Amino acid sequence: MKLAIMQPYIFPYIGYFQLVNAVDKFVFFDDVNFIKKGYINRNNILSNGKSYSFTISCKKISQNKLINETYLNFTLKEKSKLLSSLKQNYQKAPFFKEVYPVIEHFFSSYKGKTISEISADSVMLVAKYLNLKTSFSFSSVRHGESIKFKAAKRIITICEKENAEQYINPIGGVKLYDKTEFLNHGIDLRFIKSKPIVYKQFDGDFVPWLSIIDVMMFNSISDIKQLLNNYEFI
Repeated sequence: MKLAIMQPYIFPYIGYFQLVNAVDKFVFFDDVNFIKKGYINRNNILSNGKSYSFTISCKKISQNKLINETYLNFTLKEKSKLLSSLKQNYQKAPFFKEVYPVIEHFFSSYKGKTISEISADSVMLVAKYLNLKTSFSFSSVRHGESIKFKAAKRIITICEKENAEQYINPIGGVKLYDKTEFLNHGIDLRFIKSKPIVYKQFDGDFVPWLSIIDVMMFNSISDIKQLLNNYEFI
């Protein structure tokens, strides 16, 4: 069984979904510290040919709080502003009519209370839209006892409980995790590295690594699935 563990990000970039698609089970690492100015509650869309940042407001953000203890302060006005921005910037995109109603319903009807919930739910929404077969769980729910461990030991503990034969981590983990340490526990550690991804965004220069929302607006489901396989293992 192939496993990945990652903090929940709000409508993350396509590399995140390459990781989701590469495994059988994906664990949202939601009982770790919140990261300020990261992608847990922030991402980027295309606006006038440039990257434009949007933020999901939270109460009393602190890197001393866990992600699942960070509560939303995402007002109706902010939701309306974000949806208006998406409509304004993408209404002429080829798949706007298919994608926008999905995103609009998600934000306008959302009842969750934490950034962990809304970010994880955004990932699962896209996975469903793309018909991905990966199953999902939360570290705080299924692996709460592992919180006493740090770094690689915690990851290995989760892998062992899930009976994972292979653990796949983003390429940034190359400097954090040792393949031999995992192998000593019967776990094959791989690092996933995205290859360059380019697709047509209106008529301007391509702006890479935006939110998956951008990918969905400009690509069919079948084309996105091809992009999901555009990576290599290290």
